[in-house]
Amino acid sequence: MPAERKIRVLVAKPGLDGHDRGAKVIARALRDAGMEVIYTGLRQTPEMIVSASLQEDVDVTGLSILSGAHNAIVPRLMELLKQNHVDDVLVLVGGTIPEQDVDLLKKAGVAGIFGPGTPMDEIVQFIRANVKPRGVAA
Repeated sequence: MPAERKIRVLVAKPGLDGHDRGAKVIARALRDAGMEVIYTGLRQTPEMIVSASLQEDVDVTGLSILSGAHNAIVPRLMELLKQNHVDDVLVLVGGTIPEQDVDLLKKAGVAGIFGPGTPMDEIVQFIRANVKPRGVAA
């Protein structure tokens, strides 16, 4: 019997934010938890992130945003995912997201928002509990 498929997570740094330490910490924690992680690097556009998500056939797309551009980037990313008929990917956002912006992001389709100081285990458990099963025969 084949081994259970690992959860595939894309970690992306959209926009002009040049600080990626947090994204790398998250990527390592998810990998250490047994997930397969693809890190896109800095200065990714929503188009680049959606393209990578499609090419890599990911279960989760995680954005690390510290620049304050989340209200522009996230709706565009969600629109592109919808245009590409991607409705089975869990979208997460981490970084400095003001409380007043949380509802807007959730209404756009973001499943989880994690601020600075969120325990890594909390993020791992959230992903495991919310990722949609893929490739399972009915």
